[in-house]
Amino acid sequence: MKKSKETIQEEGQVLETLPNTNFRLKLDSGQEIIAYLAGKMRRFRIKVLPGDRVLVEMSPHDKKRGRIIYRLKQP
Repeated sequence: MKKSKETIQEEGQVLETLPNTNFRLKLDSGQEIIAYLAGKMRRFRIKVLPGDRVLVEMSPHDKKRGRIIYRLKQP
């Protein structure tokens, strides 16, 4: 069986923080999802707070969960 590397990337805003580095996000498409912090962001201790804009990676199979891979710069 071949593993698929296809992912969907979208931007969104953090609504609230949940336990175990999980976050509730509102995507630009209007959808609300639960996302966790990617390993590199944990390793380098990148802080993500409510109100931050982030880039999320999602599987095409489960669009209710995602992985935060980048915190975008604030204007």
